[in-house]
Amino acid sequence: MVLGLLVSPPATVLWTFLGLALLWQVKRLVDYTNTVREHGKTCVSWFGPVPKVTIADPGVTREVMSNKFGHFEKLQFPTLTRLLAGGVAVYEGEKWVKHRRILNPAFHIEKLKFMMPAFSACCEELVSRWTQALGSDGWCEVDVCPEFQTLTGDVISRTAFGSSYLEGRRIFELQSEQADRIVAEVKKIFIPGYMSLPTKNRLMHQTNNEIESILRGLIEKRMQAMQQGESTKDDLLGLMLESNMRETDDKGQPILGMTIEEVIEECKLFYFAGSETTSVLLTWTMIILAMHPEWQDRAREEVLGLFAKNKPEYDGFSKLKTVTMILYEVLRLYPPAVAFMRKTYKEIEIGSITYPAGVIIELPVLLIHHDPDIWGSDVHEFKPERFADGIAKASKDPGAFLPFGWGPRICIGQNFALLEAKMALCMILQHFEFDLAPTYSHVPHNQKMLRPMHGAQIKLRTI
Repeated sequence: MVLGLLVSPPATVLWTFLGLALLWQVKRLVDYTNTVREHGKTCVSWFGPVPKVTIADPGVTREVMSNKFGHFEKLQFPTLTRLLAGGVAVYEGEKWVKHRRILNPAFHIEKLKFMMPAFSACCEELVSRWTQALGSDGWCEVDVCPEFQTLTGDVISRTAFGSSYLEGRRIFELQSEQADRIVAEVKKIFIPGYMSLPTKNRLMHQTNNEIESILRGLIEKRMQAMQQGESTKDDLLGLMLESNMRETDDKGQPILGMTIEEVIEECKLFYFAGSETTSVLLTWTMIILAMHPEWQDRAREEVLGLFAKNKPEYDGFSKLKTVTMILYEVLRLYPPAVAFMRKTYKEIEIGSITYPAGVIIELPVLLIHHDPDIWGSDVHEFKPERFADGIAKASKDPGAFLPFGWGPRICIGQNFALLEAKMALCMILQHFEFDLAPTYSHVPHNQKMLRPMHGAQIKLRTI
């Protein structure tokens, strides 16, 4: 079958100037479900003037994301990428291979163990802040959305830059402002020349220049210290620079290492990817555990049984079966990214369909995670026990769980994110019980990532 024979739903045709804009609306989450229900798990819509094929099949998703023969590439928005974060997340080919190879040592689980004190220190500040907010009746109401954004920003500032933590925080603040501006402006990027207009766009470029200036200063200072024989610190910047220097020195060819500009892009990516994913995971976990107090109690019992009210330690995390099942089930129900997008680089046959070059392939993680044919008739229910025997046995397809992607481009920071989430959840459960506040409104919304549209108001009580 050729692409042109696929069913194309008229209701989802999105023409130039409107295509990307509509994809950012709440209706996108509804459109996903309706489109697949009405037109099948493989169907065509339009991304501006470009055909977009949605394929809600985990097998095809794995094939596309494995990209063994170089038939696919990621969608590129060069101006927006430069303003927010580039790095290994957007590179292709040999450049991606080089960056991934240099970055891998920094995210090895043995290296992450040394970052546990930074995780716990930031979580202690969160617990202290919430404790001070408690009223005379022992309760307080907190919107945990911004609270977790602050927490994960603090964590990435400490773990990325160590003793340069305060400068790191300033970068995080600027990156957060930049991300909000880009989300607000992204609806207009198909207007020719729009990104060169003054006012807000000029401010975005100024902010980017400030971010890069701070990062350049931190990087050059650290490189100079390392060249003078100072030992590498156990933070992401130090580990990345050490790996980069080793890549250059061992081969004797500087071109094999990253330039300062490329290191800057990776540092920007640390902030965006390293903080956003974990903050939305923790937000949804608090909401879901507030809705399901029986699982909240089970998780607390497990945490107190392992750590009492002492600081959680790395060696105990592997024994957190209930907490791990809960986090996996939250990631299934509310994956941070609702879909992955790829573009065919050349003609390729997937299944029985031949796709020409230039076709956008949309891999809807949200739909795959909510497919009753894969997960069972209880697919929309919160049932952490489905992960009791691990990810591979949680569904009929062992590769249907895709919160961090798949294949060689699977998220390099997934272990970092899960360790941070476990530390935060353990310390919260040690000190508080919580319910949904009456002001909470359950409206999942795709803005940068899948998050609650109106915040996450939680009532906390000390225990």
